[in-house]
Amino acid sequence: MNTFKSIAVYCGSSDSNDTKIYETAYEVGRIIAERKVNLVYGGSKLGLMGQVANGALDHGGKAIGVIPDFLKTKEVVQTNLTELITVDTMSERKMKMHELSDAIITLPGGFGTMEELFEMLTWAQLGLHKKPIGLLNINGFYDDLIALFKTMVEKKLLSQENMNILLVADNTEELLTLMQEYKPLPVPKWMNRHQV
Repeated sequence: MNTFKSIAVYCGSSDSNDTKIYETAYEVGRIIAERKVNLVYGGSKLGLMGQVANGALDHGGKAIGVIPDFLKTKEVVQTNLTELITVDTMSERKMKMHELSDAIITLPGGFGTMEELFEMLTWAQLGLHKKPIGLLNINGFYDDLIALFKTMVEKKLLSQENMNILLVADNTEELLTLMQEYKPLPVPKWMNRHQV
């Protein structure tokens, strides 16, 4: 059974017009805090990102934000974070969030959220990390993406084993249970392994 000291949450910095998505983002932060797990996220107080942070902070949790310096003028930074880490680039932001967390949850979002999710999946597929990666499929938001993954498997462009790296649930508690029970794949034999 996996235990987590900190969970990185990827999600949009925009508000969703789906009330369930917006409310669930807050719930994710609350549940993380109630489990005495630190939240690691992108540092903004806007949109779903802000909701997750508020959920954690309002319930006595710790929230660590990681934001590139150039975004500070475009995003409104959450001011009451436990810690705010400023980096130079988006790549450094992803690496720092990776270093600070031992599990990942992806909520609905846009291109940036997808990019973060896919990089973590690729690294896991290559055996570069063993962290559980959860996808919270709120109100069927990710149904089409999951269908695409199944097509990738059918077309022999993705193995079922690698698809199973991604843990999917439509509620937070169920997703966290799947993440606690996750067993990483063995490192591919052809890899000259080093950890990211």
